[in-house]
Amino acid sequence: MASVPPPVREFVKRRDGMIHAMDGGLWLHRHVWKGRQMAHLISVDRAQLLRYGAAVGIPAERLQFKPLRDPRTAIRRDAWHWDLVGPFVPGK
Repeated sequence: MASVPPPVREFVKRRDGMIHAMDGGLWLHRHVWKGRQMAHLISVDRAQLLRYGAAVGIPAERLQFKPLRDPRTAIRRDAWHWDLVGPFVPGK
């Protein structure tokens, strides 16, 4: 039985998405890179990102570490993200 990935959220305002990620939620940030649709799935909760990756078939070694600045405090915090492309970008 396949596991269900944790829920992700998108936000109109980047700041709102960043706050959600800083609070441990999964923030889906869509963008275009070199003409190709892709997304980042960002959070300070590494375990939750790994659960998401396991549920959709992304190898754990592809999880990327990148400290991010919390917009509420301007303090850098440990954060991680997946680069999602092709079939891994959730439908809109």
